[in-house]
Amino acid sequence: MSNTRPSNPLLEPSLNKSEKARGKDSRILKDLNPEQHKAVTTTQGPLLIIAGAGTGKTAVIAHRIAAIIEKKLAKPQEILALTFTDKAAGEMEERVDILVPYGFIDTWISTFHAFGDRILRDNALDIGLTPDFKVLSRPQQVLFFQQNLFRFELDYFRPLSNPTKFIGAILTFFSRLKDENVSPEEFQTYVKDQRSKVKSQEDKIEVKKYQELAQAFESYERFKDEAGFLDFGDQVVKTIELFTKRPKILTTYQSQFKYILVDEYQDTNYAQNELVKLLASARKNICVVGDDDQSIYKFRGAAISNILEFKKTYPKAVQVVLTQNYRSTQAILDSAYKLIRHNDPDRLEVQNKIDKKLKSITGQGIPPQEIFADTISEEADAVAAEIEKLMGKQTANRKQPSAVGRKQYAYKDFAILVRANSQADHFLRALNMKGIPHKFVGSSGLYQQPEVNLLISFLTAISNFEDSLNLFNLMTSEIYEIGAVDAIKLTSWAKRKNRSLFYVLTNLIAVDNRDIEISKESQAIVEKLIEDLKGSIELSKSQTGSSINF
Repeated sequence: MSNTRPSNPLLEPSLNKSEKARGKDSRILKDLNPEQHKAVTTTQGPLLIIAGAGTGKTAVIAHRIAAIIEKKLAKPQEILALTFTDKAAGEMEERVDILVPYGFIDTWISTFHAFGDRILRDNALDIGLTPDFKVLSRPQQVLFFQQNLFRFELDYFRPLSNPTKFIGAILTFFSRLKDENVSPEEFQTYVKDQRSKVKSQEDKIEVKKYQELAQAFESYERFKDEAGFLDFGDQVVKTIELFTKRPKILTTYQSQFKYILVDEYQDTNYAQNELVKLLASARKNICVVGDDDQSIYKFRGAAISNILEFKKTYPKAVQVVLTQNYRSTQAILDSAYKLIRHNDPDRLEVQNKIDKKLKSITGQGIPPQEIFADTISEEADAVAAEIEKLMGKQTANRKQPSAVGRKQYAYKDFAILVRANSQADHFLRALNMKGIPHKFVGSSGLYQQPEVNLLISFLTAISNFEDSLNLFNLMTSEIYEIGAVDAIKLTSWAKRKNRSLFYVLTNLIAVDNRDIEISKESQAIVEKLIEDLKGSIELSKSQTGSSINF
């Protein structure tokens, strides 16, 4: 095997300065269109990349990170890239890995919450947190609030008939406050200000509700601090608090991160944007990528004003518009553009006086057609009839020599998308009536997946000995595979004697064999099952569920 190391443009500075400036021989800049090339090579000062659907924005971010490293403008650990999901962060990391085979691993590519969590754990003592603080998931938040319910000074939001009725809504309200970076003290001040404006009895009732919420918000934060808990919103707002109260720590990270990149900028909320602005305030080497027309998360607190006002925040920002679409035909893009124009003049295209109309590289294509129907059943019948019509034309064309070269369809060329699985039933019926072969690939839900169902049965079996159904599922699963006849005998005996299945299995030897006649193989399976359950119960004393290998 050859010991020759694979060539790497990052480690072999064979290009002269003029060649590097032109980017001719850099594989990182290869195959980029002119707009993408400008977005990747503009490396000084604030940059707004307006990337329409299908224009390769993730590729642009990955190439930009690689280009910054290649030009030695920053080391990998001096680049921060923020996105919204672990999946998106993982995809970006993989792309950078391909482009920069060496040294990329120290690049900070993560979600906003993971970034905040990392900062807080590294500086926990400076903000009064324990380094091993626990972040509560939404179900854990509800449980925590419920456990402390009667410590909150609630009246309207804790009705006697159903004290836990408003817990979910209250926690959602607190989450929105954190999206806007509103502290308990600021919310208390706001409520006091509203009290001075009361003019009617209705106003008085409304202010009283907000006063309850303000007190509950303050108490909720205090109770969490006492227990060493944080929620997801805290990972951002407490990081802002850390940077605000400890300017030296902020300066350290400002010096570290020479370049900051934000993906899906139109979906950032106010607090996330404030965090980014704090980090970028020193160097202003901030690049944001987004498209106001793709903002769909306002209900989660996303502030579209962030991308609309980026140029106001950074007046010297360079603006690059990506319009070359690699995903759809021009007919589809034109229809979408015509529809989105109804949001004018509150769109970035109008406010920044740019052209965002996408241009397809795949050709014109067939224009979308609309089918109007009074009911979903009529719509399903119309769709099935259209498929039958297209396939019928194909059959007729085969008989005509002049039809050679015309579009030929197969049933696999057709796809029907529905918003919910329940709506699919109407289309399945219509296809059956027409004799059209089809395959339904709708998800049955996470908890109906066989492996998840089995895991739930196992966890229930070791936490609730009275739940015989889940123990039966576990016993007859592919892991233990006890015979169906013997499994039914055991459950029937348990039912007759008014005992749980767990009792019967653990006391099988003591049970009269004349009452339960099962095979020796099944007896061995039962012994192995009980041994595994007892072992897992012992493990649960010292380990969490996520740390156990099944």
